[in-house]
Amino acid sequence: MKHVIALDVGGTGMKAALVGADGTLLYEARRATNRERGAEAVVESILGFAADLRAYGEEHLGESAVAAGVAVPGIVDAENGIAVYASNLGWRDVPLRQLLGERLGGVPVALGHDVRAGGLAEGRIGAGKGADRFLFIPLGTGIAGAIGIAGTIEAGAHGYAGEIGHIVVRPDGPDCGCGQRGCLETLASAGAVSRAWAAASGDPEADAADCAKAVESGDPAAVQVWQNAVDALAAGLVTALTLLDPRSLIIGGGLAEAGETLFTPLRAAVEERVTFQKLPHIVPAALGDTAGCLGAGLLAWDLLSTEVSA
Repeated sequence: MKHVIALDVGGTGMKAALVGADGTLLYEARRATNRERGAEAVVESILGFAADLRAYGEEHLGESAVAAGVAVPGIVDAENGIAVYASNLGWRDVPLRQLLGERLGGVPVALGHDVRAGGLAEGRIGAGKGADRFLFIPLGTGIAGAIGIAGTIEAGAHGYAGEIGHIVVRPDGPDCGCGQRGCLETLASAGAVSRAWAAASGDPEADAADCAKAVESGDPAAVQVWQNAVDALAAGLVTALTLLDPRSLIIGGGLAEAGETLFTPLRAAVEERVTFQKLPHIVPAALGDTAGCLGAGLLAWDLLSTEVSA
């Protein structure tokens, strides 16, 4: 059965799959990245995992993978196939496409950014299916974004497009690691909500999920923390939709797991702030933590179709 290898490399773990031409997951697997052993060990883990996936395909699907796609965090030069920098993996300027191609016997390899790959999957086969313009925003430790336009993801001139987490929404707000103050991700990410709720509740172990539960039970301190985050998020989203005019805003990541505890006040807060802008559909992401892996598979299939048409 014709298939591609798809790999989504995270800070601590890797998700992988063999993906059929119609997007079907034919086989799934997970492994640790081994980042505690250093950047070289991470790269070797990726190459070894890909080689094992290729062998599995040969044995169980009757043929070798026709291409591979890998999605990685940090700064990515997709055009040249280089993983430029990832603070949580400790690497710089890794020629990942070349290394994977060599390990996989010369098959074409696509390298992509993890969030943009996730956005590609959500746009084509997930919550944004059928939307010609969308913005995918995962609310995790930080806040990232992927701009979807007509079935592709806009990376920008230098690969930095969609970094909505670094829109300044509170100029007098907390310091951000990027060097600015009051960035959206310092106020409305799952990490920010966890920090604020740990401080407000007096429990250093409390996190955003605990805050959401406390909101649902009517705790006034939790409601205040949650509303502060929702207000900041709405401000950032209105800035984004003013610039991009998307048909859908797809919200994913840990904070979105709160469901309507997040989406009901968020839709209201965005609606309250818009003036002339058209209100987009604000919907939860549909693919969960498989989005990056599915997106890597789509990148691999896209690469093959580009080569055929060329």
